[in-house]
Amino acid sequence: MSEEKANDILPESTPVHEEKAVHKTINLTGMYKDWFLDYASYVILERAVPEVIDGLKPVQRRILHAMKELDDGRYNKVANVIGHTMKYHPHGDASIGDALVQLGQKDLLIDCQGNWGNILTGDGAAAPRYIEARLSKFALEVVFNPKTTEWKASYDGRNKEPITLPVKFPLLLAQGVEGIAVGLASKMLPHNFNELIDASIKILKNEEFEILPDFPTGGLADCSKYNDGLRGGKVRLRARIKELDKKSLVINEIPYGTTTSSVIESILKATEKGKIKIRKIDDNTAQNVEIVIHLAAGVSPDQTIDALYAFTDCEIPISPNACVIENEKPRFVGVSEILRISTQNTLSLLQKELEIQLFELNEKWNWISLERIFIEKEVYELIKKCTTDDEINTTIDKGLQPFVKQLIRPVTLEDILKLRKIPIDRISKYNSDKATDLLLAIEDDIKQVQFDLDHIVNYTIAYFERIKQKYGKDRERKTELRNFENIEATRVAVANVKLYVNKEEGFVGYGNGLKQNDYVCDCSDIDDIIAFRNDGTFIVTKVQEKGFVGKDIRHIDVFHRNDERTIYNMVYADGPNGHIYIKRFAVTGITRDKEYNLTKGTKGSRILYFTANPNGEAETITVYHKPKPKLKKLSFDFDFKEIAIKGRSSMGNILTRNPVRKITMKGEGVSTLSARKIWYDDSVHRLNAENRGIYLGEFKEKDKILTITKSGNFRLYNFDLSNHFDDDLISIEKFNPQKPISVIYFDGENQKFYAKRFTLDEEEKKVNVLDEHPDTYMETFSTDWKPRIEIVFDKEFNRRNIENEIVELEDFIGVKGYKAKGKRLTTHFVKNIILLEPVAVEEPAPEESDAEVKLYLDSELGLTEITEGVQGSLFD
Repeated sequence: MSEEKANDILPESTPVHEEKAVHKTINLTGMYKDWFLDYASYVILERAVPEVIDGLKPVQRRILHAMKELDDGRYNKVANVIGHTMKYHPHGDASIGDALVQLGQKDLLIDCQGNWGNILTGDGAAAPRYIEARLSKFALEVVFNPKTTEWKASYDGRNKEPITLPVKFPLLLAQGVEGIAVGLASKMLPHNFNELIDASIKILKNEEFEILPDFPTGGLADCSKYNDGLRGGKVRLRARIKELDKKSLVINEIPYGTTTSSVIESILKATEKGKIKIRKIDDNTAQNVEIVIHLAAGVSPDQTIDALYAFTDCEIPISPNACVIENEKPRFVGVSEILRISTQNTLSLLQKELEIQLFELNEKWNWISLERIFIEKEVYELIKKCTTDDEINTTIDKGLQPFVKQLIRPVTLEDILKLRKIPIDRISKYNSDKATDLLLAIEDDIKQVQFDLDHIVNYTIAYFERIKQKYGKDRERKTELRNFENIEATRVAVANVKLYVNKEEGFVGYGNGLKQNDYVCDCSDIDDIIAFRNDGTFIVTKVQEKGFVGKDIRHIDVFHRNDERTIYNMVYADGPNGHIYIKRFAVTGITRDKEYNLTKGTKGSRILYFTANPNGEAETITVYHKPKPKLKKLSFDFDFKEIAIKGRSSMGNILTRNPVRKITMKGEGVSTLSARKIWYDDSVHRLNAENRGIYLGEFKEKDKILTITKSGNFRLYNFDLSNHFDDDLISIEKFNPQKPISVIYFDGENQKFYAKRFTLDEEEKKVNVLDEHPDTYMETFSTDWKPRIEIVFDKEFNRRNIENEIVELEDFIGVKGYKAKGKRLTTHFVKNIILLEPVAVEEPAPEESDAEVKLYLDSELGLTEITEGVQGSLFD
């Protein structure tokens, strides 16, 4: 073989002779860059990210187009729909089937039949050969119009598919979408059908609007940081958890994106880790979610609800990322702007439809007029002697010329050819009056269409209102919007470990190696602990199996941040020969694992007396001096309540300048803290002590809160900030056991209004003051001393004209038990009952009963005796 021929066959880089070798360099970096960008662009534009105009991904658009082609009003097998869609979507049947099921589960565009899965339980749909689908009436009305659709060739060039569908509704925001492309992702949360329409109408009226997500699984949502759906925003979702009784909870709605299985699994994992204590879980979910959680004995339902939100999938965050395709480019845009674009697109499509309709009406009017002239003026008679097509066309054109001014536009060859096709029997049976009536009707239609075009904004508003009235009846908001409080995990975690301490060596923890040492308390493995040492220093650190916190520990306990109610009483010596100081302080904000000093810092300082008081108690102590010449008073008593509570860094007050031999507790005192001021924040449905919401009053240890619900439930709570309240709460106030409660209710059995007055005992339980008849309901209530109502009688149904009656309930009925039926208000038909301003009365101060005073005195004496008995083991 010759060299010339060899070089033709071999690659350029393969030499025949070494001295004539030719090398070609290929730049892989450039190839990778070009090919990767091509691939990334394809995935972004053709697969993962929705188009802002119609709100659909390509696969969704192709599915809907294929279903429209198959549509004959009957259901089609999903397998058939998938096969038909494959003419347009080149990525296989699996991706089409998944996308079709997701569209069907959104319950908007597709009418489903068969087992389409369950978004609540996570169950998948049946095989495509077993389930059926057709387009919904909403989709047929809102999504399709071939006259306003732009088309392109399908991937293989055999068919036409829409570039975008002419959707006249904010479909993208209603359905939501999630897609991951190359280098970016899109996550649009679903919104409420009716709220989107209302917001679109406000846009057309140039009014302010706000749209927030609404999820098909219901639940609760905090959208305070939604950020208009843009990157950086966050939505917190919670399950709806209710207290069935003191021993069980029920979950009726779950966060969007979770399933009953995933929620239950997360609860079981939290239980295994000891974060919550439950006895068992029953999953009774069928059409609706029902997960019943049975609590372990002695576990607080309110604390468990908070723990479920803190440690399980009962609360999850979702981060939206509003990314769409606009003008064939990805764009990050807020949901408000997306709604504006969609609304403007709807207006443009409606305008285009009206323009097409106007053109068609004008063409119809023009043709009927042309046909009328052709027949009534007997233009057809002129073509009898014509022998060729051109001659016929020319003759008809000339015959129509005198009447062209009566038409909308000039006569075209197409018009002439259409006139030639009119059958002779239609000419002979032509009815001029009928044609005139038809023309008048078309003219009325033209005027209406032209009016709508001139008032296109009002026409679009009316369109949205019609869509809402027609399809929005069963699409009320499912997710309740709330502001969530931040749950501190350490406050709601179950005490799942036992804490032990070796005070001499300074080790503390819950590991097996410390169990032979002193037991401190039960705590959670995520708690912080605070350790005070005898040298006057302390440290806060995280609980661990075994940790070193410093030798010679004086006191150790679980630490709660921002706890202003726990007050520490301390006496310390300033150095070996210094004065004796006394101080009271709280420990609130600190840095974990940082050492703090409670003394003046003098070397050799030591704590002589120390107590931790959970509610600011101030005990009395006896101080014993060391004997020395000229010291007459060897001991004296001192009450801690004489010392003001200050910061932990204050040095304190001088207790004595003489050396001290020992200090003992003489008597335990009472709290020196003022009653706690409590507010109720109705935005998060929780109590707080931070001046947020409705002020309920000042609460002492035994004070209670009274709550009233729409369903007639009355319940007393303590003022624990972790309390949860019923969703239908209509009243909350500080409870006064002396004040009667007045209730006006409609008795379902007798169909009459009754009044009752009663008091509640101070047990924290829920009572319903109504009977169980389904028609019974509470009309109004009052917790005033002397309430008044006005009865408005229904003059239409009463036999005689009766004037409205004002009733003072205190005089009308006496105070009885809440189970009493009460007294019928009237025998006449009642139209309305109005609660009036109560009679002014000076409210008596709550009295403390003899039994309560005696109990208090007995407790105080008992505490003194007990304290002296246990003092050595607690404070030595």
